[in-house]
Amino acid sequence: MARKGVVRECLVLLLCAAGTAYFSYHAFAGRHGLEARWRLTSEFSNAEIKLRGLEIARSHLERDIALLQDDNLDPDLLDQQARSVLGFAQAEELIVLQR
Repeated sequence: MARKGVVRECLVLLLCAAGTAYFSYHAFAGRHGLEARWRLTSEFSNAEIKLRGLEIARSHLERDIALLQDDNLDPDLLDQQARSVLGFAQAEELIVLQR
């Protein structure tokens, strides 16, 4: 009779140890575990950095667009910038190349 009780106690202890190991493993490496949380935190911080960079780029573009409004636009300056960027010249203009 005592032998049966010891076997039962060992079986319950083994079952509890297996359950603890199972839940411990999944608490760390599971789909919603600590490892997944660390990975998501890292991805979130990278996304925030990227967002800050995009917000800065957007503000620069908005400033450039505001400068292109009719009330801020100088036609001569626009013509000069367009020619220098595109490399165009009119037929009567003299072009001086520098090295």
